[in-house]
Amino acid sequence: MLHLLLIEDNPADVMMIREALRGSPIPADVAIAYDGEQAVKLLEGVGSKSDFIILDLSIPKGDGHSFLQRQKASNGPPIVVFTSSSNGEDRRLALENGASDYVIKPANFNAFVQAVQEIVERWATSRPLGHSS
Repeated sequence: MLHLLLIEDNPADVMMIREALRGSPIPADVAIAYDGEQAVKLLEGVGSKSDFIILDLSIPKGDGHSFLQRQKASNGPPIVVFTSSSNGEDRRLALENGASDYVIKPANFNAFVQAVQEIVERWATSRPLGHSS
């Protein structure tokens, strides 16, 4: 089973990501943090067992870039930035600060679901499931 930490403050996006995961052939257990403080707390607990993290850059109580900087030296699970920001500087900073991938959220529901399923397939198959390092 895939263990995923989702850091996302938008309830509609959380709902769509859950829908995408339900349609994925890879079963997933998802822990959700709605802000930066919750994300740090979850990472210290259940999140430390995550296979990878999906991170929105625009989160309250600590933005996504701050979270990436904090995690960069921790040798934690891969972090996939999944954001609506198409700003080249956001992309550059995210990758410089340790993001493993940067994916822009599609506006269309079906494309959004497909993007999430592609992220899950790519990152779930890049490491043995249930084994974060």
